[in-house]
Amino acid sequence: MSSFVSVTVLKPANIYFNGNVTSRTILFANGEKKTLGIMMPGEYEFGTDQKEIMEIQSGKLSVLLPGSETWLQIDGQSEFEVPAGSKFKLKVQTVTDYCCSYV
Repeated sequence: MSSFVSVTVLKPANIYFNGNVTSRTILFANGEKKTLGIMMPGEYEFGTDQKEIMEIQSGKLSVLLPGSETWLQIDGQSEFEVPAGSKFKLKVQTVTDYCCSYV
């Protein structure tokens, strides 16, 4: 899906890692929540409360998912899931555009 219809966009930005990762929250009428964001090159670790589906729209990065010892390599579009109540690591090589769904 390349666009969202009939949504509410929260104006305040979500800003992490001194502005190197930013996003905006999108709320849907059915209660669904997503964030759209940009990650600048760098290394990051995030924690999750809910299960997350990360859709990479563009960029080059490596992802270390919970319980894995192997980094997932992404160059372009891809998707991965992160379990609720866990942490994952990212090594972002180029500016990366993403959409995160909370399920």
